[in-house]
Amino acid sequence: MTDDAYLFLLDDASAPLGVAPVAVGDLACMETPAVRAWLDAQGSTPTSPHLRLLPPEETAAIPEGAERLPVPLSDEELSRVRHRMVPEPLARLEEELLAYRDCAEGRDGLIGRALAAGVPPHRIVELTGVAPATVTAAADG
Repeated sequence: MTDDAYLFLLDDASAPLGVAPVAVGDLACMETPAVRAWLDAQGSTPTSPHLRLLPPEETAAIPEGAERLPVPLSDEELSRVRHRMVPEPLARLEEELLAYRDCAEGRDGLIGRALAAGVPPHRIVELTGVAPATVTAAADG
């Protein structure tokens, strides 16, 4: 397994392998001289239906002989690639998990601010649904 994602070209644009980079949104690697030169050398463009992208754990699926280029992706870009690869029902659940992560991020800081402002611990438990031990831990942290 490699640590890089791979851009590659498929002969059959209808094959359900990988993700079209344009479907993932802006990717920093697509603007690099290396990727631009590789695309030019292949006679391809960033919007080609034959151009695909796979995350590092999936690169063994690239067909032998396919033109390929390793590309580094940020954690956020890699997360978007992985998200686009899953079936729609799983993608919706992943979106819910991401929303949960986003709203839970900074939870302890918010609880600490509420306690400092005078919101009683039992009320924080009622409002947030977190365990009383979580409120206590946030107050100590």
